[in-house]
Amino acid sequence: MTMDKAGPAADKRRWQALWVCLTAGFMTLLDSSIVNVALPSMERGLGADTADLSWVVSGYALTFGLALVPAGRLGDLRGRRTVFLFGLALFTLASAACGLASDAGWLVFFRLSQGVASGILAPQTTGLIQQMFRGTDRARAFGMLGSVVGLSTAIGPPAGGLLIHLFGTDDGWRWVFYVNLPIGVAAFCAALRLLPRTPPAPGRREGMDLPGVLLLGAGVLALMLPLVQEQQWTGRLKWALLPVAALLLAGFWAWERWQGWWGQAPLLDLRLFAQRSFSLGVLLNLVYFAGFTTLFFVYTLFLQNGVGYTALAAGLSSLPFACGSAIGAAVSGRLVVRHGRKLVIAGLGVVALGLLTVIAAVQLVPGRGVAWAAALPLLIAGLGSGVTISPNTTLTLASVPVQRAGAAGGVLVTAQRIGSAAGIAAVGAVYFAHLANHGSPATALQLGLLTAVGIIVVALALAVADLRERQVEPLSPVPSAVRPEEPDPAA
Repeated sequence: MTMDKAGPAADKRRWQALWVCLTAGFMTLLDSSIVNVALPSMERGLGADTADLSWVVSGYALTFGLALVPAGRLGDLRGRRTVFLFGLALFTLASAACGLASDAGWLVFFRLSQGVASGILAPQTTGLIQQMFRGTDRARAFGMLGSVVGLSTAIGPPAGGLLIHLFGTDDGWRWVFYVNLPIGVAAFCAALRLLPRTPPAPGRREGMDLPGVLLLGAGVLALMLPLVQEQQWTGRLKWALLPVAALLLAGFWAWERWQGWWGQAPLLDLRLFAQRSFSLGVLLNLVYFAGFTTLFFVYTLFLQNGVGYTALAAGLSSLPFACGSAIGAAVSGRLVVRHGRKLVIAGLGVVALGLLTVIAAVQLVPGRGVAWAAALPLLIAGLGSGVTISPNTTLTLASVPVQRAGAAGGVLVTAQRIGSAAGIAAVGAVYFAHLANHGSPATALQLGLLTAVGIIVVALALAVADLRERQVEPLSPVPSAVRPEEPDPAA
């Protein structure tokens, strides 16, 4: 049914449903960064040791990454609304349990559950956008999702710092989790009313590829574990997991090909990677997130440990990036239909320029005035980030069939998680190695950011090479075709 026949009421409902998805996405992504500034409060109020604190951060990233592709496929098979509601309920309950945790062991357990719930929710959001929107409306929706990604990543530190400031250093960390409760309940009630139902497709009912789930899960775990534990696991033995990960992922690839040959339903349709827009977009996502997310890791560490900022002040310093990212994503969502991959190239160039200017600001304005000097460069970098993430998401998923949108979205977000873990491991190693040799914190930050810029330049080179090799076709501005009340036509 076309948008004209659906009418303005159905169109309004569609956008309201999108806001529900974005609210849940904002909450789960916020939890990946808001906890960082609360770690000293957990140590003081709960008696948590370094290993516990490490798992509060890295455990969330691990279980988030492990759940993405299986949850995306489950949504494709059983209905994205149902899986979304389950994930949202689990995340809200896990947040309450984290806040009520009586010791560090229980906190880590419930934090792992939170990560699983986040991994369940993320691919449903991209799948629902694919299901509900077409053409320019889809690009605009992904632009809004890009704004949420940028805002949630950057606003976490100041939000966490504010909560610690309001509720004290002993119990302030509990409110980092309690803040999710009213948001989660409100979003759940709205989702019940607004999200589109997707009844099972007629004919043969596909099942979940359990061997594929196990192979992919083990491979991603072996890949991410040494990355997220890079600082906590000393020695080089941890890197022996990387060839194990390569073997497991190769086994997963072979199994999925075998499933396809024999006409079985695979966990991940490997034909997606034959689409140049999808394979390149996933690779760009991985490399770019390895570069840009490291900024908040080393910059807030530098401001707190090197300059003497409070957690709140250090967190607030990242707001210019958040604002720029929100603006850039919203604007680029409307331009990607016309300019295609060229927009991603422009965004990557602006991010690199902004980070280089941050490095110059740290050099030219030493001391406590550095955050003010870096504010404009961070705003510029944020604009570039918004212009990168949103168009790349739109272009990556543009040709993905709706019935595979959940699994494809899971792959895209998994690339983000792996890239973030790898980037933090690499840039963190540079930063801490310089500090360990009694170097200047400012120089350590500059070297870390130069490493991040180098990673972003790699992503820029990939995008430029793709553009030179072939002419990128813009998206067709087709009107929206699927109403929230209607079933997914391809499910």
